[in-house]
Amino acid sequence: MALPPVAHARFNVGDVVRHALFDFRGVVFDVDPVFANSEEWYQAIPEGVRPRKDQPFYHLLAENDESTYVAYVSQQNLVADDSDEPVEHPAIDGLFDAYVNGRYRLKRVHRH
Repeated sequence: MALPPVAHARFNVGDVVRHALFDFRGVVFDVDPVFANSEEWYQAIPEGVRPRKDQPFYHLLAENDESTYVAYVSQQNLVADDSDEPVEHPAIDGLFDAYVNGRYRLKRVHRH
């Protein structure tokens, strides 16, 4: 039995990314190698913009002009954020200890 092809994650924990379609950005705090959310969540995405499941999905501490929140976004919908601006999310200090050269460094206690 052949294994499915492995999609390689383009972004890493600590990277600052921007959504390609919607106006928000965030810092990656976890990566799923393939879709790992509920089918209900997936079906709630309009079919015309629904991403493939066979790609990395990223957990983001996200922000937009109105609020901060946690987002779950497919790799195909993310691009690197080159603004060099830190993300203003209240949970960042709990996971990361520094913002250096446009990315966050995970606190030692959270590293594997």
